[in-house]
Amino acid sequence: MLLKTFGWSFAVTAAGLALAGVLWGWQGLAIVGILSILEISLSFDNAVINAGILRKMNAFWQKIFLTIGILIAVFGMRLVFPVVIVAITAKLGPIEAVDLAINDKTQYEHLVTAAHPAIASFGGMFLLMIFLDFIFEEREHKWLGWLERPLAKLGKLDMLSVIIALVVLLVSAMTLATDVAHGGGDKSATVLLSGVAGLLTYLVVGGISGYFEDKLEDAEEDEDEDVENGSAAKGAVAAQEAGPNGAASGRSSVSGVGLAGKAAFFLFLYLEVIDASFSFDGVIGAFAVTNDIFEMALGLGIGAMYIRSLTVFLVRKGTLDDYVYLEHGAHYAIGALAVLLLVTIKYEVNELVTGLIGIVLIVLSFWSSVRKNRQDGKPGEDSAAKSEVASGV
Repeated sequence: MLLKTFGWSFAVTAAGLALAGVLWGWQGLAIVGILSILEISLSFDNAVINAGILRKMNAFWQKIFLTIGILIAVFGMRLVFPVVIVAITAKLGPIEAVDLAINDKTQYEHLVTAAHPAIASFGGMFLLMIFLDFIFEEREHKWLGWLERPLAKLGKLDMLSVIIALVVLLVSAMTLATDVAHGGGDKSATVLLSGVAGLLTYLVVGGISGYFEDKLEDAEEDEDEDVENGSAAKGAVAAQEAGPNGAASGRSSVSGVGLAGKAAFFLFLYLEVIDASFSFDGVIGAFAVTNDIFEMALGLGIGAMYIRSLTVFLVRKGTLDDYVYLEHGAHYAIGALAVLLLVTIKYEVNELVTGLIGIVLIVLSFWSSVRKNRQDGKPGEDSAAKSEVASGV
């Protein structure tokens, strides 16, 4: 099970380190190894969030995320994204930006660092919205009940998450975006514009995926009712409305097949945006280790492979069902990361701090889940049914 899940990650690690050794010698090999560890430590909570969303999809879309998705994560975010940021902020053409990244690494690093306030504002607001929507939602299981119960009641107010996020953005722009450490000068307008863009991206992508997910579930519920009433014909129509893969399933995502069609597509887009937001701090932090974009892409790419493998492992093992507070810990880690990203608009924050906060929150939520299982008399082992659900991953 472990080898099957992490096999590709092990293979990519071996090939990547060997390539680094050949191209850049022992120093390059060490840098790539350090970057891989950095990415894994910063993104462990990302794997938990990914697993929570990925388990809603059917086997086809899970494979899309683990194939096309990894290409986007490795080449798009770790290699192309920094070059695009430089091209936009420095008003360069794409060829000039690539030439700068290869031949003038110091200036390239300076331009990427100067763009940090915009990157941090966009990613911080997107991640903050994920955290706020989670904490304001009424849930069966509550990890920190003293905090989550009153917040769930407040969450009944419409658009509360958006209002709080906008207030946080405004305060950040007025306090953190003046005389920033990255690039200097007043970046208030840049921070405001980028933050609003992050907020709108969350609302659009998340809203569309949620809309199609609700439509799919409604259609499948109608189908189940028709089947119970002995109306097979009506059940077939409802399954067709659910999408091409939904027609074959005849059951809701909860019962084992997962989302398909438009619902899964927009959920995939949502996943990719989340993944991109998580990668911001890793890409910026990598410049503390190297300013070579190819070393950076290779090291962070190896780390991203392990995050994908860990995501698959969590889905296959049904870990989020067995350890009910893991998602809570991951979302609190997201909230912490969102705040830290906004703080880094003006102040330097060591990547070690960011990684440790996420790991500590995940470990604490896991331990709380274990204690709850013991109190409830549950061993916390995954069932065969859960493994069958994700067997196509």
